[in-house]
Amino acid sequence: MIPETMKAMVLTGHGDVDKLVYQDTPTPKPKPGQVLVKVTATAKNNTDRKAREGLYPTKDKGDVTSFAMGGEPTLTFPRIQGADIVGQVVAVGEGVDASRMGERGLLDFNIYADDRRDINLTPDYYGHGADGGFAEYVALPSDQFHHVPNPELADAELASMGMCSYQTAYHMMTSARIKQGERVLVTGASGGVGTALIQLCRIVGAIPYALSQQSKAEALKALGAEAVLDRSDMDAFEERVKAVTEGAPIDAVMDLAGGEMTDRFIDTMIFDMSARGDYPRLSIAGASAGNLSEIMWTRIYLYQVQIFGVSHGTREEAEQLVAWIRGGQLKPVLHAAFKLSDLHEAERYFVNRGSGYLGKIVIVPDSEWGEHGSRFGLSS
Repeated sequence: MIPETMKAMVLTGHGDVDKLVYQDTPTPKPKPGQVLVKVTATAKNNTDRKAREGLYPTKDKGDVTSFAMGGEPTLTFPRIQGADIVGQVVAVGEGVDASRMGERGLLDFNIYADDRRDINLTPDYYGHGADGGFAEYVALPSDQFHHVPNPELADAELASMGMCSYQTAYHMMTSARIKQGERVLVTGASGGVGTALIQLCRIVGAIPYALSQQSKAEALKALGAEAVLDRSDMDAFEERVKAVTEGAPIDAVMDLAGGEMTDRFIDTMIFDMSARGDYPRLSIAGASAGNLSEIMWTRIYLYQVQIFGVSHGTREEAEQLVAWIRGGQLKPVLHAAFKLSDLHEAERYFVNRGSGYLGKIVIVPDSEWGEHGSRFGLSS
């Protein structure tokens, strides 16, 4: 039986975690082309916090706002956040085959503006422009809820491989045309996008070099990093890169940091242009170290540095990632699970993450905690 109401964590406005209210709310009903999913796990992403705090200015750097790539803002309140949703189909809307009932799946989190498979110019997503997975139930497009039966993957582990991180990582790479044998510097390497980048580089045959805390070096090397550079010491960074690449320049930087470090990352690509096989490329999909960077444009055009701003990805990329997950080529990097009612605690833990943090935090509805969350809790 599907209840008339459900528990959800509802975002009531821009601000601190007090704007997230745990309450009863009507259970959604699937519309034509949709499935109703009983949520078992939803990964926590940095974009949840940034959207809540209004940290997506695009004109005035002091704006408190969310992005509105299609023109009008789509984050309206109240809103249920949570993009990387895993769960079970419990009802289908008109036009959806009833055989989907009972399927365990993973959401392609994008709200696409059209049917194009190769481009996504106005990215929006579930948990921002429509309600997401920080709830017991959610209605989703049937064609974007991908069946992933793999019994060896727990639901919380599958959620940690969600598209918000993995599709962003893959789009950073496809935008920059990452090829086999290329040396790729990955910043923010211990987070969800960073750990995804390391794995994806190895799948396509590229060589990832991670920038992170040294306490996480062994775990990142086990994941596939060729070497781990200490982010706490950026002095003589170019020389330290040369030491691990045997003097060769970095071919492309996958930057999640921004801020004053961006210029140093460019240094690692341009010190020996005669040794390059392609243009220096910088993909940026985050600004955790600062939203403003000072860069000399002469360095960009004289060294022909190509810069790619990356937000989300395409249908083709999502389907390729799901194929790799089903095939076992991608592995979960799950740090911990929290109950949905403890989302405030999870948000604070996420912001203040320490030296032991690697991978993703997953949120599990209280009603599903015993089966899908408890063994991944911090006290387990």
